[in-house]
Amino acid sequence: MTPGSIRPEPILPAAIRPEPLLEVQGVGKTYGSVRALAGVSASVGAGEVLCVLGDNGAGKSTFIKILSGTHQHSEGTLLAFGVERRFAHPREALDLGIAAVYQDLAVVPLMPVWRNFFLGSEVTRGRGPLRRLDVASMRATTKHELGRMGIDLRDVDRPIGTLSGGERQSVAIARAVYFGAKVVILDEPTSALGVKQAGVVLSYIARARDRGLGVVFITHNPHHAYPVGDRFLLLQRGTSMGDFAKSEITIEEMTALMAGGAELEALAHELERP
Repeated sequence: MTPGSIRPEPILPAAIRPEPLLEVQGVGKTYGSVRALAGVSASVGAGEVLCVLGDNGAGKSTFIKILSGTHQHSEGTLLAFGVERRFAHPREALDLGIAAVYQDLAVVPLMPVWRNFFLGSEVTRGRGPLRRLDVASMRATTKHELGRMGIDLRDVDRPIGTLSGGERQSVAIARAVYFGAKVVILDEPTSALGVKQAGVVLSYIARARDRGLGVVFITHNPHHAYPVGDRFLLLQRGTSMGDFAKSEITIEEMTALMAGGAELEALAHELERP
């Protein structure tokens, strides 16, 4: 370089997305002659939240069942941790670290929080006829793991049915994380909640994201999705309207796409007073 010449500015690398933990390419699903999903592509990486949005009948339930192994896809490719998969059973997906948390949560309302936390995976001690539940260990573990997620429950012996909807969702998320989930799929976790409780669940989604999990957040509410989402997959009648990064779409554009802006505008003219 000659004296007085201008040193070129260093070229900084662009932001690189993490490798996808879970990815679908052109995935579709048919039930006999009914086409429920067609040509859907999306992915979620570690520390990312993929929001899947759509109205009733858009294909969200079918999509979540394919990701969680409840149903097999009829076409396209599903990649889990870089390997093509075709799950025959939800247990296969769960064993890989893909956990689905459904709206009903599959809890027993009258059982205490710690029993629900370990439901189906109880810790025991002793052998043979002396084998029994390790209650003290499960209580301590439940309280510790909930604390790590920022959930402050003083009494894990209280029935889980006495918790608010947001708290029950948060317990379900913490349970999935504790049992080794690397990808958590949340099926409409805020749909039946008020504003405050929905905010509680969104904060725990952000905590899971910050701990390095991939989160697939199924919802019909763009105002819940946009603050926490990194990518947005919009579904309408079983087809994709696009997979957008947060920088590529505004909440107003997302709402208009979901609601069918042109249809609503035409309807508005019909509804005007003469």
